[in-house]
Amino acid sequence: QVQLTESGGGLVQPGGSLRLSCVGSGRTFSSRAMGWFRQAPGKEREFVSGINGIGTNTGYADSVKGRFTISRDNAKRTLFLQMNKLRPEDTAVYYCAAMSHALYSGEFNYERDDVDYWGQGTQVTVDS
Repeated sequence: QVQLTESGGGLVQPGGSLRLSCVGSGRTFSSRAMGWFRQAPGKEREFVSGINGIGTNTGYADSVKGRFTISRDNAKRTLFLQMNKLRPEDTAVYYCAAMSHALYSGEFNYERDDVDYWGQGTQVTVDS
């Protein structure tokens, strides 16, 4: 069993930055690829970014490439998402996700069915 707890969401102006964190419980954190998804009101939950178990391979949705950066600190069982140049269309609930495996090439987008465990979500609102 893996529990994931996100933090760092909030209200930010367009062009601003936020850093999301996700702390995982359990001894399997470093053996799992991890990801961030988001869900805006009335829309499907969508992939944002993924990272392999040792943090060497990353992947991003086209909509966030060049603005968001995913990283992880396995010693602290923590996943991060640095979000820069935020836009109103980035407004959503952001979810941390843990996969069942460590390998991830970064060359594809995870689907919701790939996720073993979800966090409870943290709200990000981009508004002036």
